[in-house]
Order: sequence, then C-alpha cells, then structure tokens
Amino acid sequence: MHAEQKDWVPEIGSKDKPVYLAIADTIADDIRSGRLAPGQRLPPQRVLAERLDLDLTTVTRAYKEAGQRGLLDARVGLGTFVRLPAPAPARAERSGDAFGAFVDMTMNQPPLPDSPELLERVRQSMAEAVLQTDPRTVLRYPDVGASLRDRGAGVQWLGRRLPDLSAERVVLCPGTQSALLSLLTALARSGDTVCAEALTYPGFKALAQQLGLRVVGVAMDAHGLDPDALKAAFSAHAPKALYCTPTLHNPTTATMSLERRRAIVAIAREHGVPIIEDDIYGVLPETGVPPIAALAPELTYHVAGLAKCVAPGLRISYVAAPDARQAMRVIGAQRATMLATPPLLAAIATQWIGDGTADRLLGAIRSEAAARQRMAQATLPPGSYAAHPEGFHLWLNLPATWTRGEFATHLRTRGIAAVVSDTFAVAEPVPEALRICLGAPTNRADTQRVLDILAEALDQSPALAGVVI
Repeated sequence: MHAEQKDWVPEIGSKDKPVYLAIADTIADDIRSGRLAPGQRLPPQRVLAERLDLDLTTVTRAYKEAGQRGLLDARVGLGTFVRLPAPAPARAERSGDAFGAFVDMTMNQPPLPDSPELLERVRQSMAEAVLQTDPRTVLRYPDVGASLRDRGAGVQWLGRRLPDLSAERVVLCPGTQSALLSLLTALARSGDTVCAEALTYPGFKALAQQLGLRVVGVAMDAHGLDPDALKAAFSAHAPKALYCTPTLHNPTTATMSLERRRAIVAIAREHGVPIIEDDIYGVLPETGVPPIAALAPELTYHVAGLAKCVAPGLRISYVAAPDARQAMRVIGAQRATMLATPPLLAAIATQWIGDGTADRLLGAIRSEAAARQRMAQATLPPGSYAAHPEGFHLWLNLPATWTRGEFATHLRTRGIAAVVSDTFAVAEPVPEALRICLGAPTNRADTQRVLDILAEALDQSPALAGVVI
C-alpha cells in the first residue's frame, strides 16, 4: 500500500454538518495547508470507511463532493488523486505600440483552442499518462525506436492515412526536425545532393547545410512540384533523396493532386530516388488526397509529426519506413544523432491518441483554422494570397508597389513578425511574398487586427505607409 494511502486520514471532528460534507471540507483544508499534495493518491473509499468507522456510501459521497468542487480526480483502475493545479494562462507580451500585443508569426503554429473544457481534458490526460508510466522507464536509458505500445499508437495515428501500416515499419522520433535529421543521415553523406521544392521548409535547409548536403531546388507551379522540372533535376544531379511536402505545402499552401502525386512517384521509380514525404499537415484536411507513401510504400519515408495538428510542444513524430529493414536503418541513425525519444513525451502522445484527446485537439484546430480563413477571405483583397480553407497559414503575394523586405519592415513597426520568401528559397527567382501564420494570434480579435493591418498595407505604397526606404 502506498504511504499516502496509509498516512492520510481526515480529522473531521464534531462538525455541525453532514459527515460527507465534513470530509469534503477537510480535504479542501488539507490541500490548502499542504497536508495533501497535488497528485497525491487518497485511500480507497472502502479503506477510509473502515478507518473512520463509516459506511461506504458516506465516503463515496464525500469523494464525489470533493470531485465536484474540483479538488479530486478519480481514475478508473488507478484510484482517487488530489487534482493537479491548472497552469495560469499565458500572457501576451506587450510591444508598447498602438497595436498592443506583439504577434510573432515566424513559427507556423496552429491556433490555440479556445475551450477551457478541452484544456482541462489535456491537463488530466497528461497527468494520467505520467501516473501510468513505469518510473523505471525514466530511471534508465530508453529503448531506441520506442516500445511496441508507443509504435502501436503511431500505427493508430498514421492509419487514417496509411491503412496497411505495421508497427515494425514505425519509428518514433522527438519531433519532425529530428526525424528529418535521422533520415538524411541514413540516406546521404556529406557532399551528396538532395532535391526539394524550390521553396521548402527552412528546417530542412538548415539540416542539409549542417550535414554538408547540396540542395537542388525544383520548380513548382500552383499544384506543387513540376514533374518536368523534377525529371530534369533527377537526370542532371542523381540525388540521394527527394524531400517534399505534398499537402498544404509550407510556405505556398499548395496541395498536389492525385494525378500529380502519381507523376512524381513514376519519376522517382524510374530514377530509383527515395522520397521523404513530410506529411505534417496531412491530417488537417478532413478529406485529403492519399499520401505518396500510399502510392509508393516501397520508395517513401513518410513523416507525420503532431506539432501542427495536435500540439507544438509535444515533440513527437512518426516515421513510416518502406519496410522493417529500412526502419532499422533509421533507428541506427537516430541512435547516432539523438539516441532515443524521451519516454514521457512518448507516453503522453500514446495516451492522447488512445483516449481521443489528440482527435479532440485536431478537431479544435481544424475548426479555429477554418474560422480564421473565413476572416482572411472577408478582409484581404481577392487574389492577394494563396491558402487552403483548412490550413492556418497564408502565402501573401505582394503587389508591385512593395518589396518583401519593405513589407516585413512595415509589419514589424506594427507589432507583427512574418517570414519573407528568402527564408524558404533554394532556387531562383525568389518571389516577392511572405508567409502569414493565422495561428499565431491568441484569439480572433487579434487575428482580425493582424488582417486589418495587412489589408491596409496592401492598399498602400511603402511611402504612404511610412516605410523609410
């Protein structure tokens, strides 16, 4: 029996009220005084009833009353625990200008769900994941490649996009950036060439540079990678891999059609080039195009992280390798670069996927992203940007009156940080454009203020906007 169960007994005395209320009041008093600590497990109801010489119904009512007051959490199969304190809401930094809160759009993050009930569920699910974790898993080095249970959660999460996936093909990584590091380490060596879209994820650019890889940018159109340009690049450069984001491309928001994906697969097969498919936004559209990995599983390393569709702070990403042998290659590269995935992060991801919290968060992100896209459509000039109705970033194409540097500088003076196209470019020409993250503002009112500032600037020249050139 745990010490906390044996040592704590409520000192209810002779209070002039029903006994169950007196017990609930004592629980509240003991939490305030520190006699009961957050996360501490209380004695089972039957045990406490015997100690206090009460019938079981009285103690059951007392625990229920304390739970309704927000003091206790009852977990099936585990017991009753003192509720952990809810964190204080984050406070936005103030810029001191007329705009108010500074909005940092340099990270493409999903909107924060505006639901206290959902945030409370997230908190409780995290606590339950930790309480169910064997402490020995954090007192020793974790298994490289993750446990079968955690890989099973990966199969469950990826299964909506890859229904025939098996656990032996899944590798758990501490975030998509680390997954890409493992994949590039496994597939290429310093001095090798890899291909990517002409505008690509900056983290991929940084990794390639760090590993001494040459990145050849492949031309794009409104539907993603241009097949003719890809075929020419493969013939000219014999790359070790192709990296691409077929769904809700970062930064252009383009989504490849099924026909385009089949064309890309045919070219990769012809040249024997493996594909690293970054599907981090893939589950955002409720009706999506099948991933490249579903069309060419023998050729594709499918990467799907939780940062954009569940929680950026939960640094968990799943890699679906072509087969078990290739999964072991990725695990070997992971061992050499970051050893393994932290078990507590893996436990939380597994818990959220298993109990439905991840799906609830995904639904909230979809709903809020769609609402903010409707706001953008109502506010910004038609044709001034590209977007997907279920995504949370825009690709803002600037009018001839502005350069991207001038526009970014102007936004800074209004308390907004956005990313210019140079950050993504691996080929010329670099368009006059910026990525705008609608998930960065903390609420819809701030989102509307950002959109109003964008619309006003697009309707002006730099001189009228007060930009010093």
